Amino acid sequence: MSRFSVAAWSARWLRARPAVWRRLVHSIQLKSDRLNELPDAELKSQSLQLRYRALSGESLDNLMPEAFALVAAASQRVHGLRVYDVQMLGAIALQANAIAVMETGEGKTFTALFPIYLNALLGRGTHLITANDYLAVRDARWAGPIFSLLGMSVGAVESQSDPDQRRRAYRADVTYATAKEVGFDFLRDQLRAAADGGHSTVRTDTYVLRELHFALVDEADNILIDEARTPLVVSGRPAASPSERAALYRWAAKQVSLFHSPEDVELDYVRRVARLTSAGRRKVRGLLLSPDAAHATRLAIYEHIERALQTHAFYEKDRHYVVRHGEIVIVDEGTGRLADGRKWRDGLHQAIEAKEGLVITEEGCDAAKITIQALFRQYEKLAGMTGTVASSSQELKNVYGLSVCQIPTHVPSRRIAWPEKVFGDETRKWQAIVSEVGELHELGRPVLVGTRSIQKSELVSKLLNAAGIAHQVLNARHLEREAEIIARGGCQGQVTVATNMAGRGTDIRLDKSAKLAGGLHVICSELHESARIDRQLIGRCARQGDPGTYRFFHSLDDDILVQGLSVAQMARLRRHSHRAPAQLSRLSKWFRIAQRHVERRHTQTRETLLHHERYRHELFHELNLPSHL
Repeated sequence: MSRFSVAAWSARWLRARPAVWRRLVHSIQLKSDRLNELPDAELKSQSLQLRYRALSGESLDNLMPEAFALVAAASQRVHGLRVYDVQMLGAIALQANAIAVMETGEGKTFTALFPIYLNALLGRGTHLITANDYLAVRDARWAGPIFSLLGMSVGAVESQSDPDQRRRAYRADVTYATAKEVGFDFLRDQLRAAADGGHSTVRTDTYVLRELHFALVDEADNILIDEARTPLVVSGRPAASPSERAALYRWAAKQVSLFHSPEDVELDYVRRVARLTSAGRRKVRGLLLSPDAAHATRLAIYEHIERALQTHAFYEKDRHYVVRHGEIVIVDEGTGRLADGRKWRDGLHQAIEAKEGLVITEEGCDAAKITIQALFRQYEKLAGMTGTVASSSQELKNVYGLSVCQIPTHVPSRRIAWPEKVFGDETRKWQAIVSEVGELHELGRPVLVGTRSIQKSELVSKLLNAAGIAHQVLNARHLEREAEIIARGGCQGQVTVATNMAGRGTDIRLDKSAKLAGGLHVICSELHESARIDRQLIGRCARQGDPGTYRFFHSLDDDILVQGLSVAQMARLRRHSHRAPAQLSRLSKWFRIAQRHVERRHTQTRETLLHHERYRHELFHELNLPSHL
């Protein structure tokens, strides 16, 4: 079995030949048990021997059983963790360049250690890509002692890391970082290479990254699919006078109240853009421009007015962004966290600054850019893990060449879905949510209320305070207390209100009383644009065999209906808004239909992006130019 070739692996073969996989896992577990009898120095010695064999050209597939056994022994020695057979199956799938689909709570962070260690034996750098800085630092600290026992170094990159800290982290055997940080470091290195005449081997001490060898992406659905369209941009100097441009943004922001929909402006709720009608353009021409804005062309004035209208119609404070220290900070809609360092493009960021009365930052031209999708296609080897990716398996295969493998759970799930509820408007929905929270709180059950935005989480908090229900709020405003809030979330009678940042990388552990009371109950207050985010939230309950329940609450003015249905469909649904919730329950299917429509548009956008990237890459290759500059 030691000569087993992981390269021949496929999800279909795993289902067809489970006995073969079980024997391989059993063999690794026996090796691990024997290694547990050795002293620490001998474990490190055996690890160094494996590294020598890997550097001498022996295949990683051949080294896999011994390498995995070493990691299992070190983990048990450092953290007292005994690896489950299903976790070992997940590790084997990851080594086979696959997406391992593991239910939330099944130990993906632990599973990742095995392929990470095996690929790090080559000394070419291995990246564990996480969803945010908090998880990168947390996981690096947790894994560090295990890798150290095996003679390997671990580094972590944060947004505030300086170039020297980044360089040291990337030169470690294993590096934990976010996709954003790796992407920006990649672009900055490419700009350095361009300054060196295109020779990346010149002045290597000034470069931050090493080669992009192997990346294991945690929460792969979010990063490889939901974030695939996100452009990472390193800006250069602006091309126009900053004072003139700032004046035009401020002027446009003051004119918004003069324009009304639909006579002056058409609002596209699907694409979140505003377009002036003929009447709207006539109104613009009739306005008196300030001296500071008089330099602009008529087309530029139209564009600035439309952008100002766009920010007021579709970008809400404390939902899409927050104001912190006089700056606009974007809230990542996929994770609920603040996206420090990220800016909206094409003047949108400056228009929002003008809307909030802030100092207008300069628009920079694009010195270098790359999408998340293109970044991960640069890696020589790629794998990922998640709990909610099965619906996107074909896209992962087409774009990244990754197969998807469903890993069985260690123990059967005890998660129970309660019937969905639909309400005529948002007010009645929130009242019902507070009522359900109160009932379960009295029973001693912990409750997690998931919301789509900071704004909604704080609205629920106010309603709970009015009802006299003690609770904790977890959103991007409370990052410093995240670990504390999560640690208490599974205690008897604890109520937690959270954005979807509580849906990824967090483990709400139940105390004994909470388990006896029925476990964690998750309330999904509104569907997200991706069903995977909803499933992540649901996955906070009933982890590793614990009891748990969840329920979806909907209202006929939820954003997902506006985004995913036509005006006519929305009008037909809203005719029923006066009906009782029991009569409206049959309309719940429309929320899933709207969500699928939104998901399909995002998929089409990513397919178009992939087509353009491939064409761009081929064109630039012919011209012998780097396609990301």
